[in-house]
Amino acid sequence: MTNDWNPALYDRFGDERERPSRDLLARVPLADATLVVDLGCGSGLSTRPLIERFAGAKVIGVDSSPAMLEKARKTVPGASYELGDVAAWEPPVPADLVFANAVLQWLPDHEDLMPRLVSRLRLGGVLAIQMPDNLGEPSHRCMVAAAEAGPWAAKLGSAAGARTELLSIVDTYDLLAPVCRHVDIWTTTYQHPLDGHQAIVDWFRSTGLRPYLDLLDDAEKIGFLDAYLARLDTSYVLQRDGKVLLAFPRRFIVAVR
Repeated sequence: MTNDWNPALYDRFGDERERPSRDLLARVPLADATLVVDLGCGSGLSTRPLIERFAGAKVIGVDSSPAMLEKARKTVPGASYELGDVAAWEPPVPADLVFANAVLQWLPDHEDLMPRLVSRLRLGGVLAIQMPDNLGEPSHRCMVAAAEAGPWAAKLGSAAGARTELLSIVDTYDLLAPVCRHVDIWTTTYQHPLDGHQAIVDWFRSTGLRPYLDLLDDAEKIGFLDAYLARLDTSYVLQRDGKVLLAFPRRFIVAVR
């Protein structure tokens, strides 16, 4: 993806996006901390609850998006923010908590990445991960179908592969158990009531649709989004109040070194 993230678009659904990070943090078994790292901190939605929970800790937010970091510095003070490659960033000392909310799904090689993140923790430190697990949902199947069916198909051949396929829960456990004293893995499916099918498009324009839109010119973007919306119209039923329910499965991992 070549274009920077859009903080204003991303934060339009800020309450919904912040909820999984708070649910993840609630399961972190730490009474206090000295160093907390928020990998892929974005606009600071996941950083705010870390600052609130660990008031005496040094909290470092790391992200590859200058625009997101600019928003975080303005709206969520109390942390240090650094521009960097999330996959390669190193903490200055072993961390008490490495928190990775909705970021690792964009990174490859989880078999190497997750044990490496554990190794950056102090003994007793915690790696806490949340990743969307929704590639099989209509929201994403419609993206693939719209990409394959239009005149932009040749351009979008690689877009569906931008997200990393998650390891199975069993494989994830077997990967982390040898280097952790405790591993907790679960999946939660959130049901988000949204204001019609266009709201689903707006939700994913800042996340899942980015690999597709970044490859298209302005006219193609309009056509592709129209084609995507048409498929959503037949995939999500309007509720009695006019809303649609966006089912959003998310994978959670809490591992203690």
